[in-house]
Amino acid sequence: MKPNTLPDFYAACAPTPESGAGVLPPPDMEQGMGHFNVFPLADIPQEPPMTFGRRAYYKITLCRGRSQVECGDQDPHVGSNSLFLVTPRVPYRWLPLTEAPGGYCCLFDNAFLLPARTGVTLAELPIFQPGAYPVWEVAEADCAAVEAVFQKMARELPSRYAYKHDLLRTYLWELIHLVQKLQPAPAPLATHSAADRVATQFAELLERQFPRHSPQPPLRLRTATDYADQLAVHVNHLNRVLKETTGFTTTALISRRLTQEAKLLLKQTPWSISEIADSLGFADVAHFCTFFKRHAHHTPGDFRRVAMFEI
Repeated sequence: MKPNTLPDFYAACAPTPESGAGVLPPPDMEQGMGHFNVFPLADIPQEPPMTFGRRAYYKITLCRGRSQVECGDQDPHVGSNSLFLVTPRVPYRWLPLTEAPGGYCCLFDNAFLLPARTGVTLAELPIFQPGAYPVWEVAEADCAAVEAVFQKMARELPSRYAYKHDLLRTYLWELIHLVQKLQPAPAPLATHSAADRVATQFAELLERQFPRHSPQPPLRLRTATDYADQLAVHVNHLNRVLKETTGFTTTALISRRLTQEAKLLLKQTPWSISEIADSLGFADVAHFCTFFKRHAHHTPGDFRRVAMFEI
């Protein structure tokens, strides 16, 4: 369950004497500045294949050529001109299906974007929201526009311009917003109604408990009443607000997130089903199995066997 770190990435993608291909960390990233890098996909060694797991950084990739992208518990995406965005919350795997895929990739962390004063944070954008499926097939015209931003980054990264990191942050935000604009028009990003504030606070409390890194301690907030007490509102008020703003009841939202995490734990960890049940706050294994079967339409054991076969 420990996420792959940036040192892990560079160790796996170091240049080899045989091919000369590989990825090196930027030589001039100062301490405390955060991390940013951009490189062609052709530089990433394809052997051994990437493993399914979480990464401790953000990643935006444009792949020209057929590839398969697996994100979270969603069905794999197979296509050409694929654009995908990875966050530290969601495990993923990218498998190129062509011998020499084209395109670019950039890595960054929150610390790199921190000096920017954009008036919006990553967590506010719909493409970074929990449950978003950040893999898209991109039309050729849009693909060229995205690739042009990557190319500007790649040209600037080795330059000696004194303010190049500020410029790279600008390019990164340009890329993030370009990706955002390719999505269907979302609801307004921010409102000031009391109902929306409560709904946002609920979502933050819910997501704060994930991902699960160990079976113990179990979830602290498990029921609609737990969340209502934490938010200092009546449980009926919380349920009404969430129903109005999301279309789902409090219990349905909690159940959906528990099911999503259960699928990831079954797929990604060696924990026993009993340990997963404990971690997610279920009183016993039978209760967990009944819950999972109702929401995922498989028993936990059957789901794990199918998932392991797919990986």
